[in-house]
Amino acid sequence: MKIIICGAGKVGTSIARHLVEQGSDVTVIDSSQKLIDDLREKVDLKTIIGSASNPSVLKNAGAEESDMIIAVTLQDEINMVACQMAHTFFRIPRKIARLRTEDFLNPIWRDLYNADNMPIDLIISPELEVARSIERQLKAPGAYDVVPFLNDEIELLSLVISEKCPLVDTSLINIHELFQENNDTKKNLRASILGISRDEKLFIPKKQDTLTQGDHVYILVDKNHVKRAMSAFGYDEKPIKKIIIIGGGNIGFNLAKDLEKYQSDISVSIVENDEDRSKYIADQLSNTLVLNGDGLDQDLLDEANIKDADLLLALTNDDETNIIISAVARKNKCESIIIVNNSEYNKLKDVLGISKVVDPRKITVSKILKHIHKGKIESVFAIDNNQAEIIHAQVLKSSKLINKTIEDAEFPNGLRVGLIKKDDNIIIPDKETKIEIHDEILFLCMSDDIKKAEELFQVRNEY
Repeated sequence: MKIIICGAGKVGTSIARHLVEQGSDVTVIDSSQKLIDDLREKVDLKTIIGSASNPSVLKNAGAEESDMIIAVTLQDEINMVACQMAHTFFRIPRKIARLRTEDFLNPIWRDLYNADNMPIDLIISPELEVARSIERQLKAPGAYDVVPFLNDEIELLSLVISEKCPLVDTSLINIHELFQENNDTKKNLRASILGISRDEKLFIPKKQDTLTQGDHVYILVDKNHVKRAMSAFGYDEKPIKKIIIIGGGNIGFNLAKDLEKYQSDISVSIVENDEDRSKYIADQLSNTLVLNGDGLDQDLLDEANIKDADLLLALTNDDETNIIISAVARKNKCESIIIVNNSEYNKLKDVLGISKVVDPRKITVSKILKHIHKGKIESVFAIDNNQAEIIHAQVLKSSKLINKTIEDAEFPNGLRVGLIKKDDNIIIPDKETKIEIHDEILFLCMSDDIKKAEELFQVRNEY
């Protein structure tokens, strides 16, 4: 597939690297020579220097033969115009744009984004997606990530195995037996361990493999069984009742707004340094305490009652400030979640003593992947620095999997099926489970085997 990416910043670079690794023909456009040079040091691809809103620049990038354009520059207007040019002059079939301005994202203007007006097929807002990701984590304290699949019927939990986990040194086959020990199948724990990351290396575990302390485990769980699954892995955290948000930007503001609307039992305070922004937030929110000042000011944190807070969220635009805020949280014996845009800090989270890290780029890449894969792919989430993807795919009558058992399906070695929804039932499949039309399959696939997985579910090779 031939793809044009507009923007060589952190998000554009992350997307480009992932797509090149999967074999796509990628061209990146940016007006900054430095960003282009930095990108070319990291990824082997074609680059163009210029404005993505300029038709001649798009033409030089190969727009006439492209299947998709992904506009992720820092300027919303350039992203919107790039999609318009791609549609009007080059008829590029798929157009994705990152928009950050709150007004552009307001639902009252949703009719603007169509072929007759502003032809954008998918709008990405990393800030909104990050806010929703954090909100999901609040529902499962202790989980490093919580990602919904199958219309929220299934959740992907990302957990770190600690010394208090009762399953340490237990083999996967024994863990599976523990999950399925009840004679009443409806009471069995519907959870499936798909992958384990150990020493930054992700692998699909075998039945005889055991969990060790420090493992990062990826588990698919029936939404109704999340609390039981968390408890099984030693996470009996008390519910989150009070949080303090440092940074009232798009992420902090949208998180507070959603919590007021959907989780009114959580008390929220926001500390924002900019006075005008503080006034705006206070006007928009009704049940959130908004304080104007420095999030590192202990007196201000005392005013926000940090001693009683369950969680402190460092959501400023500066990674270093967020890391310092995390240290302040530890001083006050408070858990913390921080935003980092530099992946190097993510690698150092244990050394720096950071509880949890949220990476906006990872969330953005996952949102886009669904629209790139061939076949009936419903949703995708990239894990462990894009070493693999968790994929939800639907089996249609044209699939090569119809009427084959799991054992006979000839799945690649880098693919592990986790859960299957048959009709209205969610099951943990075994080797005898037959794959049928309309089955919904959730699986982990290592990046090297993505194309093979696409072929199994592929409907047509066109867009």
